Amino acid sequence: MAEANPPRGKMRFRRNAASFPGNLHLVLVLRPTSFLQRTFTDIGFRFSQEDFMLKLPVVMLSSVSDLLTYIDDKQLTPELGGTLQYCHSEWIIFRNAIENFALTVKEMAQMLQSFGTELAETELPDDIPSIEEILAIRAERYHLLKNDITAVTKEGKILLTNLEVPDTEGAVSSRLECHQQISGDWQTINKLLTQVHDMETAFDGFWEKHQLKMEQYLQLWKFEQDFQQLVTEVEFLLNQQAELADVTGTIAQVKQKIKKLENLDENSQELLSKAQFVILHGHKLAANHHYALDLICQRCNELRYLSDILVNEIKAKRIQLSRTFKMHKLLQQARQCCDEGECLLANQEIDKFQSKEDAQKALQDIENFLEMALPFINYEPETLQYEFDVILSPELKVQMKTIQLKLENIRSIFENQQAGFRNLVHKHVRPIQFVVPTPENLITSRTPFFSSKQGKKTWRQNQSNLKIEVVHDCQEKRSSGQSSSLDNGNSLDVLKNHVLNELIQTERVYVRELYTVLLGYRAEMDNPEMFDLMPPLLRNKKDVLFGNMAEIYEFHNDIFLSSLENCAHAPESVGPCFLERKDDFQMYAKYCQNKPRSETIWRKYSECAFFQECQRKLKHRLRLDSYLLKPVQRITKYQLLLKELLKYSKDCEGSALLKEALDAMLDLLKSVNDSMHQIAINGYIGNLNELGKMIMQGGFSVWIGHKKGATKMKDLARFKPMQRHLFLYEKAIVFCKRRVESGEGSDRYPSYSFKHCWKMDEVGFTEYVKGDNRKFEIWYGEKEEVYIVQAPNVDVKMTWLKEIRNILLKQQELLTVKKRKQQDQLTEQDKIQISLQQNDEDPCRKWLSYIDEATMSNGK
Repeated sequence: MAEANPPRGKMRFRRNAASFPGNLHLVLVLRPTSFLQRTFTDIGFRFSQEDFMLKLPVVMLSSVSDLLTYIDDKQLTPELGGTLQYCHSEWIIFRNAIENFALTVKEMAQMLQSFGTELAETELPDDIPSIEEILAIRAERYHLLKNDITAVTKEGKILLTNLEVPDTEGAVSSRLECHQQISGDWQTINKLLTQVHDMETAFDGFWEKHQLKMEQYLQLWKFEQDFQQLVTEVEFLLNQQAELADVTGTIAQVKQKIKKLENLDENSQELLSKAQFVILHGHKLAANHHYALDLICQRCNELRYLSDILVNEIKAKRIQLSRTFKMHKLLQQARQCCDEGECLLANQEIDKFQSKEDAQKALQDIENFLEMALPFINYEPETLQYEFDVILSPELKVQMKTIQLKLENIRSIFENQQAGFRNLVHKHVRPIQFVVPTPENLITSRTPFFSSKQGKKTWRQNQSNLKIEVVHDCQEKRSSGQSSSLDNGNSLDVLKNHVLNELIQTERVYVRELYTVLLGYRAEMDNPEMFDLMPPLLRNKKDVLFGNMAEIYEFHNDIFLSSLENCAHAPESVGPCFLERKDDFQMYAKYCQNKPRSETIWRKYSECAFFQECQRKLKHRLRLDSYLLKPVQRITKYQLLLKELLKYSKDCEGSALLKEALDAMLDLLKSVNDSMHQIAINGYIGNLNELGKMIMQGGFSVWIGHKKGATKMKDLARFKPMQRHLFLYEKAIVFCKRRVESGEGSDRYPSYSFKHCWKMDEVGFTEYVKGDNRKFEIWYGEKEEVYIVQAPNVDVKMTWLKEIRNILLKQQELLTVKKRKQQDQLTEQDKIQISLQQNDEDPCRKWLSYIDEATMSNGK
């Protein structure tokens, strides 16, 4: 419908036709009411009729009442004779409000999505203050967004309220008519409000989970920080107590160590309380379903384990130092007894015993002394060895032997003098005066440990209340050449000979024990008379049960024992003795590798009558399994004895070869230990020996890393480490998982499941990783796979990195040499090709050379 003004109507028709193509079905034109305007309109319409040819019918209306014929009055506003209540300006304002509200809801959704993406993707810091700062900033932004959501919801509700019509009786029909008009807008706003509500619900749920994760992340960092601090302090105390391991020295030094240990114990109590608090904190986090439950439990177990180690080490050290102190007191009392005996002998001069009473008094003094010295004289070396074997060093053993010999010599002299005094008492004969022995006369050992006392000394015997005054002059009567301490060279020779003697004696015992086992058990398994006592399935298990023990016995009995015995008076030959036969010791690797199978057989048949009967015949106190363990114990004992021997052979002839022999035995032990782990790997397809020599192996905590190296919210699962056992070979590094198996012996002989293998020529590493100096990063190829590896301690980490670096450097050197050879080969080939090309390109020269040769030949 349009006003009958031809120029403006024409423009309006064109606009409507362009805006609503295909939707205009009828055009109603309302003519003006005044005569002049109507006349002017009719004339203009006739002249412009062609312009109104819009391919749709046009109806000219004379009045408003004619308009009602075509349009319902409910659809017309009052100025057109209708009843529709409509204000165009208000409609525009309200329509703009709806569109702005829809735009605000869209922007709010984008803001929430952007904030959620930022929370999920933003890199998290690795220090607690920064984490707390980020938590506070994010919480503030969350509250601001919540306020924005509340404001948008309030705006939408206001729009809905404006669209509602009051429910009154007089306006029922009008409300129904209005409802039909605004139902579309109301549904649009209500749908937008529903979207806002759904977004708010989802956002609150996401924030609640995110906030819980972040709080747990912060809790984990604090827990980890407390754990690392406690581990450092515990390791520091363990290192301090380890410094007290040397129990040698004087009694004053031992007392000082005991005092230090008590102070250490006091410090440890406070540290153990802190550790208990951290463990309780970890249990609380675990009870609250922390996402890093496995890591927290592992840390609690590690802390509990370290605490137990600290307590046990301090306790063991206290017992050890107490026994050492007791031993020193015993030696001190024995020395005092020797000194008092010597002074007593020196005080018994000839002119004092001319009468019977003087002789009786001197005899009583001797008897009192012998009674006092009797406990020290009768203290058997075997008893001392049994009581103090743990802390007895070679020096203390020599001191014990020296003091006992000295006491025995003093006792012998006193008994001879006692006999003389008895004769004097009965016959009143002048006694023979015994010369006071010097330490060189008292014992034949080269180690006199006793020094003469200077000054006045009093000795009281409680039983007889006898008091003997020993004056300074009695000491001056001793030999001026008496020595108060060991000569350093002689002392080392004595200690060296003592260790060498122990090496030879224990070797003889070892060979004898192997012989009795082979004869009393292994040979009896072939004895028909013993078949009734033996389970049938056991008869064919002889080689599994005893392994290659016979081969070991033949080597030691026929070769090695005699070689060691030849070194009895030549300690410098011990090193070559081991080095010449180091390849023969590889037979122990075979024995150790068979040991798990042997123990399985023993556990199955240990209670059978056959073994009990063999043990009865041999009169062994220990069962067969103890003797089957002897080769393992012996191969570990060699390096201990070689260390002791090297300790007393520094700067001596043969010390370099002795050091080389020690290194060879340590390498043998490492090789045997590594082979025991290698045979326990299951699931590897191929031959592990093709990977080269095993360099190292050990257990680690491993996380899956990423090339960016930063921790993100979606990567928080990385805080749960994998426990992996790594095997480093010359050509590869193998990752395995240690299998937890039950049963006897499973702790000694582990089992591993193969996971994957990286070739060393594709491996790289990063030495330092933020957060823990025990961690390092190792990757494969172009960082396609990255693992963060945590070693048990820094020393293990540095050792592994050193070996990996050495392997990579060797590979680089080999690659350089290979490239150089290839270049040299290419250079030679190029020279040959150039030479051939020159010959081919100059045929005239070849032809002239041929003519010259022919001419010379004809001339000849």
